[in-house]
Amino acid sequence: MESLEQIRDRLLARFPGAKISILQNPGPAAEHSLLIDPACGREIALFLRDDEALQLDYCSNATGVDWPDKEVVETKKTTVPDPAGGPAKVIEEKTKRFEPGCLEAVYHLYSMALKHGPVVVRMRTANRSDQVALPSFTPVWRSCDFQEREIYDLYGIKFEGHPDLRRLLMWPEFKDHPMRKDYVAPDDYEWEPTPHDQVLARAKTHYPATPAPSAAPAQPETKS
Repeated sequence: MESLEQIRDRLLARFPGAKISILQNPGPAAEHSLLIDPACGREIALFLRDDEALQLDYCSNATGVDWPDKEVVETKKTTVPDPAGGPAKVIEEKTKRFEPGCLEAVYHLYSMALKHGPVVVRMRTANRSDQVALPSFTPVWRSCDFQEREIYDLYGIKFEGHPDLRRLLMWPEFKDHPMRKDYVAPDDYEWEPTPHDQVLARAKTHYPATPAPSAAPAQPETKS
């Protein structure tokens, strides 16, 4: 199979102007990936599937990632010589940079025809709030159907062009997306039929107050 660099270069030649880069995986698996431009994501997916040298005809896995906003601290070191001829001093200057967050969809692609893979492909949304749409790959790989529904359910990515985008694990009335890193679980657990242990302790704070039983009235004495 072609290297990831070769695939990237061919994609850039086929889709001039598209943003396509390689993300390095520093882990032991070293499973590097392609970060592709969502604006032409569907066209790139079709190319990866139909290209004779690749034939990535099977998506084995699709999952989501939440990248929250973060503040990045960058350190710049400057060497200043000592006018008196002594050892030079190293001055550190720290600057803070805000890096907006996003949501990400990750796909693992294989070729059943040519017996190679995986090629890992990623797409990222513009932000985590009001621009969370990505093109659906379900029309390209049918196996993405339920997996994109799961990502939508748990992370909130809206897959445009999905044939049946609705919650898969949570019920339709459920609010928010429980796999986001800033998700706050409710205290009431109103859908927990048999709360127990810590769940019961949190749920009890939302139970209606039970009035204390009133004292039974004194019975009149009976004469024998």
